[in-house]
Amino acid sequence: MIGKIAEMNSSDQQKFSRRLLALRDDLASQDGLGQSGQKPVVLDQQSVGRLSRMDALQQQAMAKATQIRRNQQKQRIDVALSRIKEGEFGYCVSCGSEIAAKRLELDPSLPTCLSCASGN
Repeated sequence: MIGKIAEMNSSDQQKFSRRLLALRDDLASQDGLGQSGQKPVVLDQQSVGRLSRMDALQQQAMAKATQIRRNQQKQRIDVALSRIKEGEFGYCVSCGSEIAAKRLELDPSLPTCLSCASGN
């Protein structure tokens, strides 16, 4: 599989690497914004009604779920960056086939070809 990477030239690799790094930086900046939504909810019944507390708890749960998705995306980006360094970027981790360029342009962190992603 190492020999296949010659098909993707170094400028393509650099382009995807820059894009992945920009995506990771964007996720890191979103982390700071999402921290406030994950703070503990104060349950002071004198100042906040029951529905407001429920709404605040729901917003907190959504903020935590969003943080989990961001962390997963950061992990996929880091794996894609390491695959670029190893010379295996652009090839499916399941079957070894080349991942379509349009698929990588859509999301360069995708590790599988369309066929493997759809379960075929």
